Amino acid sequence: MDKVVHFEIPFNDKERAEKFYKDIFGWEMSKVDEMDYTFVNTVPVDENQIPTEPGAINGGLTMRNAPGETPVLVINVASIDEYVKKIEDNGGKVVAPKNKVGNMGLYSRVSDTEDNVIGLWEDLPKS
Repeated sequence: MDKVVHFEIPFNDKERAEKFYKDIFGWEMSKVDEMDYTFVNTVPVDENQIPTEPGAINGGLTMRNAPGETPVLVINVASIDEYVKKIEDNGGKVVAPKNKVGNMGLYSRVSDTEDNVIGLWEDLPKS
């Protein structure tokens, strides 16, 4: 069974969004300025940045790309290419093609049959 491993919340104003989530929920923020992205820790992490509480996930704040864009859940899969084929065969479509994210993994966004956008994450092999 594939599991939700990350979330992304879009923002219009990064500092305002960071302040809101930090002040309300106490989340820790780590800015990635070259990506205009902020990693969000909702729980403590280990040395590999994996949540230390079973079942918990962390996420990020990202620039809103279009009006009405909503938060996205990210699901870890064995192969983005295989899942994109399954999604398209079942009426979904690719919203953002597969891209490499540093040396961590591959990421793509797809939509389901109800026009909900979800993220797909594929870990890169550890070297």
